[in-house]
Amino acid sequence: MDDRASAPTGVFELPTIDTLSDTRDLLAHATKEAEKLKDYFVVDSDGHLSEFPFWQEIVARLDNKVYRDMAESFKERPGSPPGLSNAMPGMLYQDMFGRIPHQQRLGEKTPEKPHKMVTLTQRAMDTMGLDYMVTLPTPMLVLGMHPQPEIEAAIGQAFNSWMCEDMLPQEKRMINMIYLPFNDPEAALREVEKHAANPQVVGYMVTSTRYRPVHHDCYMKLYAAIEESGKPISFHSGFHWGDESMKQCNRFLSMHAISFVYYNIIHMTNWVINGIPERFPKMKSMWVESGLAWVPFVMQRLDSEYMMRTSEAPLLKRKPSEYMREMYYTTQPMERDNLDLLQATFKAINAETQLLFATDWPHWDFDLPNSVTQLPFLNEQQKRNILGLNAARLFNLEVPKHKLGSPQPGPVAEAAAAQGVRVSQGR
Repeated sequence: MDDRASAPTGVFELPTIDTLSDTRDLLAHATKEAEKLKDYFVVDSDGHLSEFPFWQEIVARLDNKVYRDMAESFKERPGSPPGLSNAMPGMLYQDMFGRIPHQQRLGEKTPEKPHKMVTLTQRAMDTMGLDYMVTLPTPMLVLGMHPQPEIEAAIGQAFNSWMCEDMLPQEKRMINMIYLPFNDPEAALREVEKHAANPQVVGYMVTSTRYRPVHHDCYMKLYAAIEESGKPISFHSGFHWGDESMKQCNRFLSMHAISFVYYNIIHMTNWVINGIPERFPKMKSMWVESGLAWVPFVMQRLDSEYMMRTSEAPLLKRKPSEYMREMYYTTQPMERDNLDLLQATFKAINAETQLLFATDWPHWDFDLPNSVTQLPFLNEQQKRNILGLNAARLFNLEVPKHKLGSPQPGPVAEAAAAQGVRVSQGR
C-alpha cells in the first residue's frame, strides 16, 4: 500500500530516477500489472536485499569476539568498507556505471519503524503483487570464494541470526533460505539444526560460486539433517570474474552470461552422477538464478555419457535426466528470445510442477510476474502453479482458497490438498 499522498488529480510526474528514488516509483508500471494478480497466489522464490548498508548490524551478531572486533574496526576506515567481506565493489558493473542507479543503492526515505530493509521489501512486495518473498543476500553470494573458510562460517552465522531473529519477525510475508557456510560442513550443519524449526525459514541456500565438490563425504551428515527437516536445499548461482576460466572474458556481459550457469552445471553434474538423489531420496533440491536454458543441455549430455559409461555411476537406477526432472528450478533470468526453445525447456523440466517464479529484485535484470502470465504456451492453471502454487507446496505455505484456481476436477480445496498445498480457512 502506497502511504504517500497522491496529487489532487491522482496523477503526478516522476522525478529523474536516482539512488534516492522510491521503490514504488521505480516499480510504478508493476503496480498496474499487480491489479491483475489479486486472485493469484504469487511467491517470489528469489528476492534480494543489499546487506552492506546494514553490515555493522550484521557483524555485531558475530559469536566470535575476535572476529567481531576485527569487523568493527573497519568503521574507522574511510568509506567504512564492509569488514571481513571478500566482495570486490570496484568490479560490480550491474549498475551500468550509474545508468541503472537502483542497482547501485536503494537510498530512499523510510520511516523509523519497521527496519529499513523490511520497509524496502514490503514496498517491493506490495508494488509487484507478491504474497511472499524469499529474501536472500547479494554481496555474500561470492562468500564461498573467501580465502578463510572460518570467516565464511562466522559471517554466515551472523547473517542468519540477524535475518531470523531481527528481520523476519517484523514481516510474516518475508521468508528465508538460510545461508549455509558450505566450506565448513560442520558449521553448515549447526545452522540447519539451529533454524530448521523456524516456520519462516523455508530452506537452505548454498551459494554456488565456490569450488567444494557437493558429493564429498563430509556433507553426508548435513544432507541427512536437511532431508529430515523436510525443507529443500538450494544452489544459488552467481558470478566471479576472479575465476581463472572467467578471466578469459573481456566484457562483464560475457562473464555474467557464462558464470551464472557454469557453477550450477558443475554442481548439478556431481550431484546426479554421484547419486545424491538416490542416497537421500526425500531431500528436495532447487537450482536458483541460472536461467533455464542450461538444464536440457545437461540432461542430454549426461544421459548420453551415462548410457555409454554406466559403470562409473553405480548408484544411479535411472537416467540422469529423470532425477533432474524431479528437482526444482526458478524462472529468473528466463531466456525468452526463442519461445519455441523455451516451451521445449518447460516440457523437459516438468515446469508445471517443478518451476518456481522469481523476480531477482532489485537486480538490474529482474523480472515481474508478467514474465510468466504473458507466455502464450501456458494455460491458466500452469501459470498459477509457476507463479506461486508450486512454491506453496515446496515451502509449505498456506494459500487462500480464492487464489487456488482449479488444480484438477473436483472441489478446489480437496484437489489442492491432494497436491500437497495447504489451504487457509479464510478468504
